[in-house]
Amino acid sequence: MKLYESEHTKFMRELFEKNPKLAEDQKEARAIWWDKKLDLEERKRFKESSVAQKAYVYFGK
Repeated sequence: MKLYESEHTKFMRELFEKNPKLAEDQKEARAIWWDKKLDLEERKRFKESSVAQKAYVYFGK
C-alpha cells in the first residue's frame, strides 16, 4: 500500500534532495532572527515602559 504524499511534501523533499546545503542555510537564517539569548533586564525595562492600549482605539472621540 502506497502512502499518500501531498504535492507540497513531494516538492519540499525533492528540493532538499537537490540542494543538500539548504538545510544548513535554513538553520543559519533561523539563528539570525530567532535563536537569540534573552536579556532579562532589557525585557523587564521594555515591559515596564509599555503603555496600556485603550479598547476600541479606532473609534476614539
